[in-house]
Amino acid sequence: MKHWAQNGFKALTSACVLSLLATVAWSQSLTWLGVLPGGNSSGAYGVSANGRVVVGSAQNAGGQERAFRWTASGGMQDLDTLGGVSSNAWDVSADGSVVVGSAYNAAAGDRHAFRWTPWSGMQDLGTLGGRESVAYGVSANGRVVVGWARNAAGQWRAFRWTASGGMQDLGTLGGGWSGAYGVSADGSVVVGWAVNAAGQARAFRWTASGGMQDLGTLGGYGSDAYGVSADGSVVVGRAVNAAGQSRAFRWTASGGMQDLGTLGGCCSGAYGVSANGAVVVGSAQNAAGQARAFRWTASGGIEDLNLTYVYVLSCSVTPGSVLIEAHAVSSDGRYIVGTGFNAATGRNEAYLLDTQAPFSPNGDVNRDGCVDDIDMMGVLFEFGELVNDFNRCVDVNRDGIIDDADLLIVLFNFGSGC
Repeated sequence: MKHWAQNGFKALTSACVLSLLATVAWSQSLTWLGVLPGGNSSGAYGVSANGRVVVGSAQNAGGQERAFRWTASGGMQDLDTLGGVSSNAWDVSADGSVVVGSAYNAAAGDRHAFRWTPWSGMQDLGTLGGRESVAYGVSANGRVVVGWARNAAGQWRAFRWTASGGMQDLGTLGGGWSGAYGVSADGSVVVGWAVNAAGQARAFRWTASGGMQDLGTLGGYGSDAYGVSADGSVVVGRAVNAAGQSRAFRWTASGGMQDLGTLGGCCSGAYGVSANGAVVVGSAQNAAGQARAFRWTASGGIEDLNLTYVYVLSCSVTPGSVLIEAHAVSSDGRYIVGTGFNAATGRNEAYLLDTQAPFSPNGDVNRDGCVDDIDMMGVLFEFGELVNDFNRCVDVNRDGIIDDADLLIVLFNFGSGC
């Protein structure tokens, strides 16, 4: 009789849980990518189209910056250097197989742009006649690399590299210096900054047919372009307004440079954009002057990712984590990577935010990996209450009220992970 009752109860709760899962289809998840062995910080700067590969920089046990490539199955892989002491990874191809960045060499201790693959390792892309270069962007297929390189006169110049053509100097806007940060999916459109004849840095958009186009400012003295959509029609970056404040912008040929605003503070900057140009990510100051990662869309405007995804930040054993900067977004706008403060480890770390993860409530209210009496008591203590800033973590199914539906999920999964 007891056995029948247990089976009946489990069948009832199974039906309830399945019903809840059918009602709520999507959630979100936050993955802290950790650090290299012995290190104490990391930051993510690029993400593959499917969100399974993240690249960035992390300190090793010796306190040296190292380029890394992270996967869920393999963790954080140190990509080494060109013989020197440190390296940084800034972007990755759509399939995650090509990583670009800069690394120090052994001969003269200079930074050189690199292109890395699992098959060939780290390839030195050279310079434009000077001693240094840095690769910041790569096309979707990994065949076109863009960045900055010093010429024989020691000036930084924006470059576009291909295996067949080598490193091409893209010129300037009349001044002596320039640098490239982003490239379109097919490698035909390059964006960055260049100095004009008046000595001001301006965001540019370059094509082989049109050369370097000055994108202007927001009324101030300078601007920089960091990202570009797949077809090259949308450019994002940072520009100074008439009040001397740095603001995130989104540029199109028809609409010009649009100020994306802030989160209540003075300043902001946009660093990444989705393939269709609809999702922009970056960092902005809030009303308290704190840097916070943001996402912008035409329909939602600029939003603090810490508020939009408060569940994944506050519902943990160690609350208090913060997403500080968003550096890149996947082509479909789903995955966002950047740098934040991980309260559980007490350090700044690279993160991967999945904004559309399948929702699978398991009753682990305090996110300690074990569904136990602490989780059950949490639900019972707030039973019947509407969700607010203090009890949102015990709203297991996220329907806005703590009720028997939440309790059933905890009971059904009781003991899991313990």
